Amino acid sequence: MTFIVLFEDNPDADPAIRSTHMAEHLDFLEAHASQISAAGPLTGLDHTAAGGLWIVEGADATAVQGLVEADPFWPTGLRQKVTILHWRQVFADGKRQSAR
Repeated sequence: MTFIVLFEDNPDADPAIRSTHMAEHLDFLEAHASQISAAGPLTGLDHTAAGGLWIVEGADATAVQGLVEADPFWPTGLRQKVTILHWRQVFADGKRQSAR
């Protein structure tokens, strides 16, 4: 199943957390590329860091939560909230996608 993982940053977290752990975080994403097909930061309209987004393949939400908690960012206090949602793609590359 495909999931969208939305991360909301903790506004009280030290801004240096992201840069301190970024290399480990990117290594983690690369090591789990078979499950995490896309990932990236989210920013507010004022360009301040707001969180992140992953597109993940997983057996279920529990498996995805385990992946989230294995990320080096997880224990740092950077994330205030994580939302895991099922996602079914219906449009890509300018075309409707077949129902799965």
